[in-house]
Amino acid sequence: MAKKDPRIDAYIEKSAAFAQPILKHLRKLVHLACPEAEETMKWSFPHFDYRGEMMCSMAAFKQHSALNFWKAALMKDRSLIENAKSEVAMGHFGRITSLKDLPADKKILGYIKEAMLLNDKGIKEVKPKPVVKVELEIPDYFTKAVKKNKKAWATFESFSYSNKKEYVEWVKEAKTAETRDKRLEHGIEWMAEGKVRNWKYLK
Repeated sequence: MAKKDPRIDAYIEKSAAFAQPILKHLRKLVHLACPEAEETMKWSFPHFDYRGEMMCSMAAFKQHSALNFWKAALMKDRSLIENAKSEVAMGHFGRITSLKDLPADKKILGYIKEAMLLNDKGIKEVKPKPVVKVELEIPDYFTKAVKKNKKAWATFESFSYSNKKEYVEWVKEAKTAETRDKRLEHGIEWMAEGKVRNWKYLK
């Protein structure tokens, strides 16, 4: 039995005239393929949940409508993802301005059933964590001193982040200015020879 949300009725009624038949048709197809789908509003857009998880959503904008599948990245049709990446597309099916822009009903029903199956199996999309590039804070006195020795600077520039950090932290952690300068002097000498900070411990 379809579980409908009156907020979606209101959303459709407030949408542009061109979008209303599109939204009504998509809603009908979702419930046809997935009678157990639950309607809800998330992020101000109509969503369809299944088995406690998001399955798909639809939306209406000023000049187009959109249909999205929550786990599109795990679905067989890779064009869904390519459409979503497109600069002009606002959804997994691109810009939908009329019913003619939609794939055949049979195809959409197939997508919905595939999305249902992913939820049935409890398959989750594992999204890679974004790589955050950490900038190493290098004191001006360190940079100026090392740059005076071309070989040392060339070595420092070629170092990995961790190798650079070992030298910088070692110098910065000095308790006195005298110790700092001495460490910097030794460091420049070692880097001029192409050595990493802990070269003594390398076999």
